Amino acid sequence: MLPVDLAQLLDKLRIIGTEQQHVEVKSGAGKNMLETLSAFSNKDGGIIIFGIDEESGFTPVPNFDSRKTQDSLNSFCEKLTPPVRPTVEVMPFEGSSVVVAHFKEMAPLDKPCYITARGPYGGSYIRLGESEHRLTAYEVDRLREESHQPRWDRTPVEEARLTDLDENILRSYLQQQRNSRPKTFKDGEDIALRRLQVLQGDSPTFAALLAMGDFPQEFYPRLTVTFALYPGAEKGEVGEGIRLLDSARLRGPIPELVDEGVRLVEKNMRTAGLIEGVFRRDLPDYPQIAVREALVNALMHRDYSPTALGTPVQIDMFVDRLVISNPGGLYGGVTKENLGTPGASSTRNQQLATFLEDLHFDDGGLVAENRGTGIATMTRATADALMPPPVFSNSLTHFSVTFHKRKVAAEETHETAYQQVLRLFDEQHSWSSTELRNATGRSRSAIQLALNQLMEEGRVERTEPSRSPKQRYRLTK
Repeated sequence: MLPVDLAQLLDKLRIIGTEQQHVEVKSGAGKNMLETLSAFSNKDGGIIIFGIDEESGFTPVPNFDSRKTQDSLNSFCEKLTPPVRPTVEVMPFEGSSVVVAHFKEMAPLDKPCYITARGPYGGSYIRLGESEHRLTAYEVDRLREESHQPRWDRTPVEEARLTDLDENILRSYLQQQRNSRPKTFKDGEDIALRRLQVLQGDSPTFAALLAMGDFPQEFYPRLTVTFALYPGAEKGEVGEGIRLLDSARLRGPIPELVDEGVRLVEKNMRTAGLIEGVFRRDLPDYPQIAVREALVNALMHRDYSPTALGTPVQIDMFVDRLVISNPGGLYGGVTKENLGTPGASSTRNQQLATFLEDLHFDDGGLVAENRGTGIATMTRATADALMPPPVFSNSLTHFSVTFHKRKVAAEETHETAYQQVLRLFDEQHSWSSTELRNATGRSRSAIQLALNQLMEEGRVERTEPSRSPKQRYRLTK
């Protein structure tokens, strides 16, 4: 028996008066069902009930021939590539019979399932609501990508040379590799650069340029991060004639993009002070660690195929939420349902991920761990900040993470980074920037901006020359 309560299902359709995303009814098996077969096979599966007339209120078709319908269904299933193999059962219903066919979503390696006569780029569909949507060429390519490991990040950037990589970042990376795998360097550094996929021939690989380049946008102008701060809850809302309260297009290698993206979020959000007894607890609108993790994931796992190179990663701040989105949906065996569960990890850009796992931010932390802990980190950070868990959205073309701003507690107060730093100077005469970061939970860039503003106002001064590693800051007398 099929796992379907036929009477209950049709009663529901009668009440709502229409088909559903995963349920379709047909009076018989005709050519117009080919698109449905493709759609169900490419996304989520579904059920088709033959012998039911939608226009007459989802009632049985008089004199319905279940045998002929089964034969026609089998014939149409063969008109797709790969052929569709539904589970079929004839069931009694209201004095008649119907044919119930259950279609499973095909394995990633078999997608796209398309109408053979039209080809993959003209005959591939997915189900959206109660209708079929023909996949674009880009969507078909993303489905086909699942059958092999993408190698876009390993391709050489022919116009670039080794000198287009940041010397300091490259030197640090090579030293780390020399310490951990000396055999890689036994034939000299030039050979090692190619073994490590930093170079192919005389040109840096795409991954090396993104991770360690001086300015990757010289070669790929649209591989950026865009930031937008909106005055309302939707992009179309305009407050007092202002479409955007702040905006920026970020450029540079991935570590710089992440640092600058986090800085912009921190600049434009509040940090609350929650009083718990005699103690004060800082609660930002969006935890830095969660924002950083989401942005790293967006840049590391985004689609870097040629058709996506013109699409940036986006950071959109609204009055009630923060959304970080990237081109290209989840890859491999990772789905929205198993995201963050043990073993559910797959990397679209393997070489890029390898580089980012071995590179460090200026504050010493790794750019990416890529150990499948990112979702857990975001969830834990939002819980600690008394926020709802992050919400994930996935399609063939895009993936996004949404952080919803938490509800404001009556006992909390709000401080900017500037206000936090100034308050701390009231408590202690001198601070290093590292001490201030640890005390506030703010990023290096946010602390430095606050210090610069205080120095411009003449309220704080340096104790050492500007570039001294022993630098501290104190209140002016």
